[in-house]
Amino acid sequence: MAKVGVIGAGAWGIALAVLLRNNGNNVTVMSFVKKEVDMLKSSRENEVTLPGVKLQEDIYVTDKLGEAVEGMDIIVMSVASRFTRETASKLKNIIGDGQVILNVSKGIEEETLMTLTEVINDELPGANVAVLSGPSHAEEVGRGLPTTVVAGARTKETAQLIQNAFMNKSFRVYISPDVLGIELGGSLKNVIALAAGMADGLGFGDNTKAALITRGITEISRLALKMGARLETMAGLSGIGDLIVTCASMHSRNRRAGILIGQGKSPDEAMKEVNAVVEGVYSAKAALKLAGKYQVSMPIIEQVNKVLFENKNVKDAVADLMERDKTSEVSF
Repeated sequence: MAKVGVIGAGAWGIALAVLLRNNGNNVTVMSFVKKEVDMLKSSRENEVTLPGVKLQEDIYVTDKLGEAVEGMDIIVMSVASRFTRETASKLKNIIGDGQVILNVSKGIEEETLMTLTEVINDELPGANVAVLSGPSHAEEVGRGLPTTVVAGARTKETAQLIQNAFMNKSFRVYISPDVLGIELGGSLKNVIALAAGMADGLGFGDNTKAALITRGITEISRLALKMGARLETMAGLSGIGDLIVTCASMHSRNRRAGILIGQGKSPDEAMKEVNAVVEGVYSAKAALKLAGKYQVSMPIIEQVNKVLFENKNVKDAVADLMERDKTSEVSF
């Protein structure tokens, strides 16, 4: 049994807290939002983001960061990507040297182009930072539906610690040393999912969805390999697996936001209606900057950026993708 602190009480944090407690771990959940803490203490569920999934009575809920960190075997970082650095910074005086921090959020910091584990390492160089990712919507994990993910860490021992804490008969955990590849797959797929949603909003069909998924993983893989990630990761759970579920599921906030944009709403209107963090919007600019930095062709991500930030019409973006110069899928 491990002692686990979960920082962040949104849908994913709550789903993982319930999973961890079901596995026999000692779990503390921490939120910076007092209203959220009060709700969790009174009703034992996040009625806004994950209604119907109850925290077990012996999960301790707090608004004090130290109570979720000190003495913990694993600290689960489950905050929106844009708050990762700020949260990590608050841990500086309470984190232990070598303490395991498991990032379960997905994104790239726009200003630095760092992945989230790199951001955490930048703020907490003494921490042992790992990542958990894969096709895993909180709505399904919270209900105990069969799910498979991958844990990435610098050492096999750390990866196995995470594997042992999280894995059960409905939540299978593989391990990998390719932390960078896992994070790139998890963050960049959100941008492609926005495009898939836009296509749905325009009324396009299965052919279009399949094309976006296939060419999307090609774009992600090009960049990931150039940055030093492994091809197996792109073909695995945090690559094509996470991309498929995020492009196809209505649990996906990125797909839902894309649908609204495809139907004619502005990105701001779409995010407001989804009423949740749409990580693809925050990762899109960073993805395009990385494409430029590493001189990688990423036409889908380029067009998503133009729709999001340059007021480009979605139909015009599709036309520009379809009418690009002739090319090969595999070189002769």
